[in-house]
Amino acid sequence: MPGTDKPELEHALKPRHLTMIAMGGAIGTGLFVGSATTISSAGPGALLSYLIAGVLVMFVMRMLGEMVVAMPLAGSFAAYARLALGNWAGFTIGWLYWYAFVVIVAIEAIAGGQIVHTWLPAVPAWTFSLLLLTTMTAVNLVSVKSFGDFEFWLALVKVVAILAFLGLGAAYLVGLWPGGKGPDLTNLVAYGGFIPNGFGAVLAATVVVVFAFGGAEIVTIAAAESPEPAKAVAKATRTVMWRIIVFFLCSIFLVVTIVPWQKVHTGESPYVTAMTEMGIPFAGTAMTVVILTALLSVLNSTLYASSRVLFALGGHGDVPRTLIKLNSRQVPARSILLGTIVGYLSVLAQAFWPEQVFTFLINSTGAVLIFMYLTIAVSQLRLRSRMDPERLTFRMWGYPYLTYVTIIALVVVLISMLCGEATRPQLLMSSVSLAVVLAAYLVRARRRGRRAAGGLIAEPTVIPG
Repeated sequence: MPGTDKPELEHALKPRHLTMIAMGGAIGTGLFVGSATTISSAGPGALLSYLIAGVLVMFVMRMLGEMVVAMPLAGSFAAYARLALGNWAGFTIGWLYWYAFVVIVAIEAIAGGQIVHTWLPAVPAWTFSLLLLTTMTAVNLVSVKSFGDFEFWLALVKVVAILAFLGLGAAYLVGLWPGGKGPDLTNLVAYGGFIPNGFGAVLAATVVVVFAFGGAEIVTIAAAESPEPAKAVAKATRTVMWRIIVFFLCSIFLVVTIVPWQKVHTGESPYVTAMTEMGIPFAGTAMTVVILTALLSVLNSTLYASSRVLFALGGHGDVPRTLIKLNSRQVPARSILLGTIVGYLSVLAQAFWPEQVFTFLINSTGAVLIFMYLTIAVSQLRLRSRMDPERLTFRMWGYPYLTYVTIIALVVVLISMLCGEATRPQLLMSSVSLAVVLAAYLVRARRRGRRAAGGLIAEPTVIPG
């Protein structure tokens, strides 16, 4: 049976690592910079966008947590898709996720290089991009503990930055900060109302916000390398998503309360805008450091996640087994290095075709996260009925009704992407990526002598005991 003789990863990640990986995974540039797009389009109604998206992702994480606690498996969601839907699903979602994450590696390396370039303009941005990518690669190659320690401190910086903003913003809002006007919520309704551009704008912004929460699922991949994966995932999933939603909602609330929403512009950090309004010196420089930290954190964690998903695929014969060979430190070094190739090529291509490269990378993976969420929800729906009730110590709320609601909501998100001019190219190009991976599976299945459909109809699965 494929995967039975797969080499064992080191179980060196501690609960503190997993907690910060879960929190840090969802706190990135999507919050610090990308939130400007949401606020500028939906106004103060962006709070509803973050609430809807946050609850939706929390449901997905709860479903994934249920499966991980009951059946800890390397590869996480791809492994459960394989159990629930068949080999085609595990192959497809695993490779799509790998592709999406190696693209994120490239995007974050390019963006990080551009930030450092603003400090040292005499040096080309691509030089810094290569330096950052090489550094994070080295961190991952050393050991899984090295990855965990590095991610712990990077995520801690992000969490502390948000907590500091929450504290300073709240002090300003109630009049305890110099220059604060005291309790004043007029900015929430003074400029066209709470939802100035209509509820349609709120829903459109929700599509964008869903992607801001991407990365929280990395903790379920990392759990396979902890001593007690089931316990660690249950704790992280139970508490971390609530904290993340609070961080997002509270900080966005302070932004739209402190400054009129029209002053928030796409491409500029709304947190800098708010801190400048509060009179905090060097706000731009401080936030730039935080944003760079967030970029490094995402770069570090996506390199890790992409290598472990590839490692899991190798256990099922979906990649050459040589790629899952572990080095002396029990790290899949070849899987890590393969995940950097797209990054290095993209960084070099960025020097010649900056606009085209960035646009292609974003569009070709823009909807992959939604595909993954849908797969998790459908997998949980199918696996729940096959599992021993004694294993279900961590359950999805309101099963099966909330699972169905989540699936419908995710389909609505995809339809919204198709209707939106800005998001339509992402859905279409991501669908092309999906079609390419499915075609690759069929080719692989034929080469193994299977029937043309290659197992597109899942066989009844026996849950491993």
